[in-house]
Amino acid sequence: MGILYNRVADQLQTLIHEGVYREGERLPGVRVLSRQFGVSISTVLQAHQTLESRGYLVARERSGYFVQLPSRDTPMPAMPKPRVQPVPVTARELAQDLCSDTRKNMVPLGVAVPHPDFLPLRQIQQATIWAARQGYETLDYAFPGKLIYRRQLAQRMTAIGVPTAPDDILATNGAQEAMIIGLRAVTQPGDIVAIESPSFPGILQALDIVGLRVIEIPTHPVDGVSLEGLQLALDQWPIKACIVVANHSNPMGVRLADQRKKQLVEMLEKAGVPLIEDDIYGDLPHEGDRPRPAKAFDKTGNVIYCSSFSKTISPGLRAGWMVPGRYMVEASQQKVFSNLATGSIPQLAVGHFLEHGGYDRYLRAARQRYRDATGRMRAALSRDFPAGTAISKPVGGFVLWVQLPNQASGTEVFRLAHKEGIHVSPGKMFSTTNKYEDYLRINCANPWSDRIEQAVKRVGVLAAQVAEGE
Repeated sequence: MGILYNRVADQLQTLIHEGVYREGERLPGVRVLSRQFGVSISTVLQAHQTLESRGYLVARERSGYFVQLPSRDTPMPAMPKPRVQPVPVTARELAQDLCSDTRKNMVPLGVAVPHPDFLPLRQIQQATIWAARQGYETLDYAFPGKLIYRRQLAQRMTAIGVPTAPDDILATNGAQEAMIIGLRAVTQPGDIVAIESPSFPGILQALDIVGLRVIEIPTHPVDGVSLEGLQLALDQWPIKACIVVANHSNPMGVRLADQRKKQLVEMLEKAGVPLIEDDIYGDLPHEGDRPRPAKAFDKTGNVIYCSSFSKTISPGLRAGWMVPGRYMVEASQQKVFSNLATGSIPQLAVGHFLEHGGYDRYLRAARQRYRDATGRMRAALSRDFPAGTAISKPVGGFVLWVQLPNQASGTEVFRLAHKEGIHVSPGKMFSTTNKYEDYLRINCANPWSDRIEQAVKRVGVLAAQVAEGE
């Protein structure tokens, strides 16, 4: 029997290599394969389990077995060395270059924006139509935010370990504005802020706009931000705030363990330093329950919580929010000074969507889809990029952090790929210095297609050429 199911597994593996069954496709049902190979259903199931152990199949609950190609054993990216001096932030030019390269004809492997197929388009269209019919509710200034929106957010925050009332919440134009408001509420231009390194470019933009200096704290690809490095910085410099993405950081996709979140919150409270938490990827774990934010361990209101639905519902709605804690007065003033209020229709639409349970139903499928897309892209990169490439292993979100071999220039790969209509993000965008010159960030939130597959192969060829000095 063992020889027979191994023989079936070998034949299926050959068919996968020959492209009969392509990566991401569902295998025919066990009854179909049983007839095809002239074996029992139990033999087919054992063959499936064998291929799963080899890394060629992945089982999805109530859906069957799907093809995945095994990746070679790729290392994790290196942990950066700390920088000992605070530096001013100059992120605007790089960010503008990145945004200007998002034309529709480019293969979108750069900006961390989900493809529309990953978003609940039909449900949001229906919710927006409902919102537009709410009469005067759509016309007035919605400060501090529409009640339906803030009530639903309060329920969700409470469910993840952060007891919250609607009046504790301030609606914002995305998480980006929430972070800018948070920074302006607790700092003055020229102050020093501690951030993770590598750090999401949007955070660097926020720091640049507010006119702050930064200390970059090295981040481990598994454990997250170095708490030891942060404590050293706190001991040495007059840090006025700290920004951390505790759940599924961008670009590494790492999540702090609950004990480390608690330690982080207590460390900053003891130092009298506000923590600004960006939890925009918190709803997208690849496995298990939705993780608690660092805010769940906040006993004094010292954590300014920021998030949005840009990665799960719609980037264009700009539906964000913040829980400023004890800094509510300052944050409210900054919001009024900047733009008075956030748009009413997006808040009404998202509030309606949440209220009727559509978001939770969507998330159940979306989390698996993001996980599968990230795993598929990681396998493709490990096959098609040059030997010695290191790739992150995110536990949530949908981006990969890629370290090129031989200190190859990610900026040069970005430029060469751009000429061929492929957009990737160069690593130097994720720091105030050029310490990540040999890195790329890859967006995985695209439906797999021949176009995406060929683009990955081509970027791999370009990376090899740059690594070899051609």
